[in-house]
Amino acid sequence: MARDTWASRIGFILAAVGSAVGLGNIWRFPWMTAQNGGSAFLVTYLFIVIGVGVPGLLATLVIGRRSNLNPVGAFKSLKGSRSWVLLGGICVLTSIVLISFYSVVGGWVLRYFIESFTGAYFAQPGAHFEAINYGMSAFQYQVVFLIITALIVMIGVREGIETTTKVMMPGIAILLTAMAIWAFRQPNAAQGYQFYLAFDGQYLSKNFLPVLSSAAGQALFTLSIGGGTMLTYASYIEEDRSLPFDASSIAILNLGIGVLAGLVVFPLLFSYADGPTSGGPGALFVSIAGAFANLPAGKFLGATFFLVVLLAAITSSISMLEIPVAFLVDEFGFERSKVTRGMLLLVVATGAPNAFNADVFSFVAGHLVSLLMTLGLIGFMFYAAWVLGPDAVEEYRKGAGSLARPLAGVWRYAIGSVFPIFLLFSFYTDSLSLAGVSVNSMEVLVITLLTAVPFIIFIHWSERETPSKAIKSTD
Repeated sequence: MARDTWASRIGFILAAVGSAVGLGNIWRFPWMTAQNGGSAFLVTYLFIVIGVGVPGLLATLVIGRRSNLNPVGAFKSLKGSRSWVLLGGICVLTSIVLISFYSVVGGWVLRYFIESFTGAYFAQPGAHFEAINYGMSAFQYQVVFLIITALIVMIGVREGIETTTKVMMPGIAILLTAMAIWAFRQPNAAQGYQFYLAFDGQYLSKNFLPVLSSAAGQALFTLSIGGGTMLTYASYIEEDRSLPFDASSIAILNLGIGVLAGLVVFPLLFSYADGPTSGGPGALFVSIAGAFANLPAGKFLGATFFLVVLLAAITSSISMLEIPVAFLVDEFGFERSKVTRGMLLLVVATGAPNAFNADVFSFVAGHLVSLLMTLGLIGFMFYAAWVLGPDAVEEYRKGAGSLARPLAGVWRYAIGSVFPIFLLFSFYTDSLSLAGVSVNSMEVLVITLLTAVPFIIFIHWSERETPSKAIKSTD
């Protein structure tokens, strides 16, 4: 069976940005920013996205294009022991975990978009959200959202995913820009900008570890790296594309949409709510939604805002569902439409506990997703640097420009040492915090080095004599 590819570079970039943007930038990013000191979080997040996210994204794209397969098939077909296939399996599992909670929020957004036309949530936004956020009603909207996602994935890469995101992503950017201009004119917009953009070094110094772990998790979540999404999307890329250019474009566009979302949300939180932390993860549906009730043309503004969020949610959810679908199509030769229908039933079942139980949702959407994606990216980096090695450098250089090509060697050794150690530091920080263990940054660093250095040595030694497997799938 001939494998699908992207019709154009812009189609791939917009699809990848759509995967990255999603609810991570419009729903989760303002929430995480508000909970972690505003500008202190923003600066840390920007540093991680550019300094760690782009090299990590490159590692993911290299593995995907080198194999032309899904995460499991990639580690089967390329260099390395069979144990690396487990990492591919974790990617498939992570994608199912992601869409299981993500579709709950997608259902909320779909409902609020529809209800904006009647103003159903205007009178008592807090009470309204509490009444519909979990339970049978939330589950029903979750199922509708998943059906919309499955229909797009069922059509295929070019006609479904690429065509959809080519329309949706420009629409998201235009509508968000218009909303940001409108938010600028709200009464307390200046206070929102102060909280969001004026760097607070004192807060960062006092809360460095929590801010760092939250920013790292958010960076991986919004860039869709560590979970296999970008690896799968990269497997449809042709060889003449510059991966460094594509990775940089995806990261920059993703950052732009995220920062733009903040320029919409924070002026509204300061103008019409009780401050930046008002509403927590429900801020979008309580504080922001409540603001529209007090404004002229509130129904129109509410519908416009939630249309933006809905489009963003769909562009991400289709990338999550594509991972297990691609796995079953590639590895077993199943027909795409049948596989998609089967996966729809599975994610409805795995998503139900998130729709009915707030504690399950909070755990999955918070710590579990961050930990799984951090481990996934650490694995991608180690694999690209020490297992693929020279092959990764060769793949990096294909189609790369004159500025990027000389950096290939530096990139390889950075993703094999500095960056995964940084991510492991963040992983331990979050894990120990979840377990209720209080440690300082030096203790976490010692634990990180005692784990990472022997592991790097082990990988380098155990994989150095491993022969190459088939480099490309030629189905």
